[in-house]
Amino acid sequence: MAAQVMLTPVTLIILGIFLAACSGVPGLFLQRGTGQGQKIATFSLLAGALSASIGAIQVIRTNLTEIYTSGWRLPFGAGELGVDPLSALFLLVIFLVATCAAVYALGYWPAAKNPCTERRLSLFFGLLTASLALLVLARDAITFLMAWEVMAISCYFAMTVESQRTEVRDAGTLYMVATHTATLALFAMFALLQAQTGSFSFPTAHSLNSQTSVAAAIFITACIGFGLKGGLMPLHIWLPSAHASAPSHVSALMSGVLIKTGIYGMIRLLTFFQLPPLWWGIFLLIAGCISAVMGVAFALGQHDLKRLLAYHSIENVGIITIGLGVALIGQATGNIPVTILGIAGSLLHVVNHALFKSLLFLGAGSVIHATGTREIDSLGGLARSMPYTAFYFLLGAAAICGLPPLNGFVSEYLIYLGLFGGITGGTGADIFFLALAAPALALVGGLAVACFIKVYGATFLGHPKTKSPLAAAEGAWQMLAPMGVLTVFCIGIGLVPQLLADFLLAPIAVFAPGQVIGSRGFLTLAPLAWISVLAAVLIALTVLLTGLFLLRCRNMPSHQSVTWDCGYLQTTSRIQYTASSFAEMLVKLLSGVLRPRYQQPQLKAIFSGPASFASHLPEALLDLVIAPFFRSIDERFSLLRRVQHGQLHLYIFYVFATLVALLVWSI
Repeated sequence: MAAQVMLTPVTLIILGIFLAACSGVPGLFLQRGTGQGQKIATFSLLAGALSASIGAIQVIRTNLTEIYTSGWRLPFGAGELGVDPLSALFLLVIFLVATCAAVYALGYWPAAKNPCTERRLSLFFGLLTASLALLVLARDAITFLMAWEVMAISCYFAMTVESQRTEVRDAGTLYMVATHTATLALFAMFALLQAQTGSFSFPTAHSLNSQTSVAAAIFITACIGFGLKGGLMPLHIWLPSAHASAPSHVSALMSGVLIKTGIYGMIRLLTFFQLPPLWWGIFLLIAGCISAVMGVAFALGQHDLKRLLAYHSIENVGIITIGLGVALIGQATGNIPVTILGIAGSLLHVVNHALFKSLLFLGAGSVIHATGTREIDSLGGLARSMPYTAFYFLLGAAAICGLPPLNGFVSEYLIYLGLFGGITGGTGADIFFLALAAPALALVGGLAVACFIKVYGATFLGHPKTKSPLAAAEGAWQMLAPMGVLTVFCIGIGLVPQLLADFLLAPIAVFAPGQVIGSRGFLTLAPLAWISVLAAVLIALTVLLTGLFLLRCRNMPSHQSVTWDCGYLQTTSRIQYTASSFAEMLVKLLSGVLRPRYQQPQLKAIFSGPASFASHLPEALLDLVIAPFFRSIDERFSLLRRVQHGQLHLYIFYVFATLVALLVWSI
């Protein structure tokens, strides 16, 4: 009996969270620089991930839903933890990405080369993983906010481990301002929920009326709080600099998992309400379209490899939000197939984005580790010296572009089916917005392809543009193995997506109870088996054509010759397309929104000597709106600084004068 209690899914999940939280503690007491603490932390996190993943899989397979109330009292009531298939799905994503990132860190951030920072990074990486997992188990406002705050602080210390760099400190400050602004919005949201329910415990699923003004206020504050954490445009201002400045394996966890807590929080909140109003779905649909289109547009003009990937996180959060908006529109209009397809596409894209975006960030980390630069225009030709990284990055790029036969195509396919189902089965204003969202999603896919052709070609193809990529070498096996694992998942989901049907149905039932039609009915709505057939045909055709080409080349006489060199006697990397020149046309086409800045060469004579050209794409909202606003506020309030003389007796006088004024006012 005791053994059965120890092996319950909830016990396994709690054990996994505990092992993750404590993973970095032993290293604090071991000798610095030996690597023993880092190995113990990695092993502990791996064990915790295995335990929690087994428990999460059991929860999904048995459709288990349980809530536990703690015996100790929080300031506003007892703490509550719970697990259901929706939480379990996010737990699987959290621990898979965290495991890959932790193993990757052994080669990317070894203790021997980083003795001053490794212990801190291992400690806060484990705490970040544990707080992410605890967050999705929270079933009351206080526990949720406590886990939310631990997540925010541990992420701050993990991403600012190189605090000697000014850009890292600035990115950390901006992140803390944004995350605590999100926390303030969540304070308001939970206060409104408490006013409506009379308790800080999460209400019973689908028990609240969504047609009241209080419900509308809860929805709006949730969109602000969770949208800030998720990086939904225009609430994304912290995300590009934070992802770019953090160590690459931390960036993978932030992009693959941390920003998904905003998506999780939004989905969990929506399960509290009964039939949602139509405008909720339309609002999320529009917000998702804006974030997706503008995210990929800003990515096109980036020169920094990790900032480019960060903007694609904004794009994919937008795609996830589009799916969520489709599901809400389906609920509001009573269209069950649209509801199921929308939420299925949204949840599956949460999983898929975690896989391919973590893969891309780890690939970018390998490039930075080998070359010492994130500047795309300084790279080139890395496929020769880093073939495995080039292959993994190529597959990740194809997956994020939604190309078959990889996993990104499957989730976007489900969202497209939901959009088209809503268009053909709709009867009101929802048709107009769904009809606009479909081409917007197609535009996103096209721009994403252009962007990754740019980044892959400029980084891995051609000739090196500077001396630093010449000495680039492939990373250690600890860096390559996690990328290989993520690649296998990307390929597997793309080839046999129908195997995920059972795993998706249980979380869908949490969002839309009573509307799930079984795995056979789901596969009728979304004929995923055809994706496997088409993928097999595509692979077979590719192999056949490649074989025919090689056979033809073998049978044809060959001779060597130089290609037409446009009059240049010797080729040079200076005549190659750079990432900036490749994207110039699209950036200029979108210049009204992107607001690019150019530094033109000054030619004062016919033979003026060397000249240079530079372009920069600012963070439009932050650099052109928010920062100038706060600078103007600072200038207007600068006169108040004159009262701060630094003399204690003057401050005592200020306190005395204030007290006298208050006494006079109260008479």
